Amino acid sequence: QVQLVESGGGLVQPGGSLTLSCAASGIIFSRYHMGWYRHTAGKQREFVAVITSGSTTNYADSVKGRFTISRDNAKNTVYLQMTSLKPEDTAVYYCNALLPIFDNNYWGQGTQVTVSS
Repeated sequence: QVQLVESGGGLVQPGGSLTLSCAASGIIFSRYHMGWYRHTAGKQREFVAVITSGSTTNYADSVKGRFTISRDNAKNTVYLQMTSLKPEDTAVYYCNALLPIFDNNYWGQGTQVTVSS
């Protein structure tokens, strides 16, 4: 059974920092591209960042220079370090695991991030 469990969300002031974690089980983690997406009520789910199985990274323009995605294959965990947070970063953040060759696509349950003073 595949599980992606996010943690690290919470309330933070504008300009603050937060690090999200996503622990995966039930997959061969090192083979998967791991990504972060976010969703705000009334909007479509939005791509945030991805790190490939080869550790190539890509970011949405809105978070470039502020967010960093990384992975630890020994711990089956992907991280999203978020700095200089803005109110518009407020959303539910979801972890994604993708293995294109087999069309395997899994999602976590999400973790709430609220940026507010």
